[in-house]
Amino acid sequence: MPVLALLSALLVVGSEQLVQWRFGGAGLVGLLLLTVGVKAESPAVSSAGAVLLAVLLAGPAL
Repeated sequence: MPVLALLSALLVVGSEQLVQWRFGGAGLVGLLLLTVGVKAESPAVSSAGAVLLAVLLAGPAL
């Protein structure tokens, strides 16, 4: 069980670092909003995070 928790923590930290490196602070805020919204079961907050991440991903194409 501790190995699973350690791997999960490494995955979360790695994904946060990847998003921050690729999209900067706005990407980190979007990921944070998405995560908090899912854990709190708040569709408005998770949707705001998802929209922010989608805008950041589509930015170069626009």
